Amino acid sequence: MEQQVVRIAREVAISSAYEAGRVIRDRFGMLNQVREKDEHGDLVTEADHMAEAVILHKIQSVFPGHRIQSEEAGEIAASSEWTWLVDPLDGTNNYAVGLPLFAVSITLVHHDNPVLAVIFEPMTERLYVAEAGEGATCNGNRVAIGERGALAKARVGWIQGHQVQHDETAAKLRHHIDASSRRMMRLWAPTLQWTMLARGDLDGIIVYNSEGEDLYSGLLIVQEAGGIVMDYEGNPFTGTGGRPYLIACRSEHRSYFLDLVREGLNKR
Repeated sequence: MEQQVVRIAREVAISSAYEAGRVIRDRFGMLNQVREKDEHGDLVTEADHMAEAVILHKIQSVFPGHRIQSEEAGEIAASSEWTWLVDPLDGTNNYAVGLPLFAVSITLVHHDNPVLAVIFEPMTERLYVAEAGEGATCNGNRVAIGERGALAKARVGWIQGHQVQHDETAAKLRHHIDASSRRMMRLWAPTLQWTMLARGDLDGIIVYNSEGEDLYSGLLIVQEAGGIVMDYEGNPFTGTGGRPYLIACRSEHRSYFLDLVREGLNKR
């Protein structure tokens, strides 16, 4: 039964992501409405709402009994072992200022475990799909994080929650990573960083207190591409929930990133 649900859900998620992506791409550079939705300066546009409506309609028409948690609509409650996590436009701040770095993110969670992830990048037409235990693909081709030798300086993606802006510990860690790395990247669109890590274009990602509808699609794609995800103590991260303080990287770079984070947190 579970496999059948995931098989059908895969087709729903892919078609939803493609259609939502077309809506987003067609409105790029032609926005009529942009507003701030919280005190942290996060934005929402009519494209967010239009893309979300497409995705929610498709999911609900096939899985009316499933719970949905969506970026703009919030929780569409249902008593179900299945939950959809939807971010119809990850990277809205980029989108609103005409920067073509954004994606559609859809995740299906069974009980507490992500089992399906779809990320679609409308401007590059890259479609990433991952199923738990089945690997990850980009446009149908297998994605693998690959192996790399010892690191002198890494290319690191930094992801922080909206509420972290004035956190002194986060600022200290962020500064240490920036000073110690070849490059530290902040894209305002976390899913793009996860796909970069999955295909080997980043060496690692450090997450500081950031959980949202876009997080678990990226985690699953990286894990299915052969990467590891752990907390700052080195414990494997599984399931969902909590306030993630995470490291994702190749397995052979585990010690490098644990040391990098510990040094940053312990600096005076």
